[in-house]
Amino acid sequence: MPRSRRRPAAAAALLGTALHDVRTGRFERTLAALTAAGATVTAGEIYLSHDGASFGNKMMWWPVVVVPTAVPAGVAAVFSRRAAHTVLPLTSAAIVVNGLQGTYLHWRGIAQRPGGITRYNLEGGPPPFAPLLASLVGGMGLLAAVLRREGRPSDPGRS
Repeated sequence: MPRSRRRPAAAAALLGTALHDVRTGRFERTLAALTAAGATVTAGEIYLSHDGASFGNKMMWWPVVVVPTAVPAGVAAVFSRRAAHTVLPLTSAAIVVNGLQGTYLHWRGIAQRPGGITRYNLEGGPPPFAPLLASLVGGMGLLAAVLRREGRPSDPGRS
């Protein structure tokens, strides 16, 4: 069989396996990797946003410290079932809590601006829903911890 025909067949088989894994709840490794990637992007965005505000409140440092912990935890969870069930949920829960705390602080910051909670202050003040996006990254890590691992049934790391 020509090489050009084998590639689409292999890609279709890989896609079929991935869809089967998702349908059967075997998505732990992939979601752990996505958590690590999401934490990287989110931590960078948080740092740039808070740096633009000159870290005016010391609490602005918390997400800069907490969110990046999901990067090594997510990578470890890709390779270790134990890390996926211990370290990843702990770091993810901390991120969710920090995101909820940040949401409160952002809304409080908006309310403290002259005029209180107005459309102008919602658009010009701290982003009201940005911390919830960080919480979503933590939620992905928590979800990864309860899913089953991908792979063939003969894989030793599979539950």
